Amino acid sequence: MTTLSQAIIQAQALGLPRLDAQMLVLHAMGRSTADRAWLLAHDGDDLPPDAERTLQANMQRRAAGEPLAYITGFKEFYGLTLAVDARVLDPRADTETLVDWALECMDAWHCAGDARPHAIDLGTGSGAVALALQHSRPQWQVHALDFSTDALTVAQANAARLSLPVQFRQGFWLEGVQESFSLIVSNPPYISDRDEHLAALTHEPLQALASGTDGLDDIRTIVTQASARLQPGAWLLLEHGYDQAASVRALLQDAGFGQVQSRNDLAGIARCSGGQWNP
Repeated sequence: MTTLSQAIIQAQALGLPRLDAQMLVLHAMGRSTADRAWLLAHDGDDLPPDAERTLQANMQRRAAGEPLAYITGFKEFYGLTLAVDARVLDPRADTETLVDWALECMDAWHCAGDARPHAIDLGTGSGAVALALQHSRPQWQVHALDFSTDALTVAQANAARLSLPVQFRQGFWLEGVQESFSLIVSNPPYISDRDEHLAALTHEPLQALASGTDGLDDIRTIVTQASARLQPGAWLLLEHGYDQAASVRALLQDAGFGQVQSRNDLAGIARCSGGQWNP
């Protein structure tokens, strides 16, 4: 029989990183992917036949480029365990930069005296950003919107499981939205539909990735719509591609936003840009 340590070596032989191999072994064993200490303590244990069959199939899926989160069904994001599948994007750690900045803006707004401020997450996908904001600042009312009803099903299930009262709606960015908000955040599609890297992202929903020839079509729409839906002094924060910060800042400035700036992700790359609406 194959031991757990041998199974990890087999996965690595397929080109998988050791961490991915460990996660797949834990998942096959029916254990939490956070239980690496258990794995280290039991690396000489035999892998049961059913678990080995599951592992072999999942190793092939991962080697073919399918996100680990789709295989295990879960992803950790900002301290929350989210259920994810191919109906939504695999939440990235870099998006936590957007959450950090949003929380700073929320705290500044709260100090200004609004007792029940409202935020909205556009293109919520799995609900990662909206749920992180609601969990971190329960005194806020957080809304979340997505065009995809499939994505909303995933996000609403996550909210219910986590007992977080985010209000969800279906729509195309801010079209038809009547309320005004203290904060608008979005991690919209921002990859050029001609980008060669899209070929490696075939497991994730294309409509959540690509946005026109320069990748900025959806960001342009959001920037154009946002001013009518922001309260004076409110912020619009946008995640974007590694090389788009200057272009997004220019869009914000042209639309009349002040305090326009960018924030770096974990790798030191300008990943989010935003501005304050003071008409």
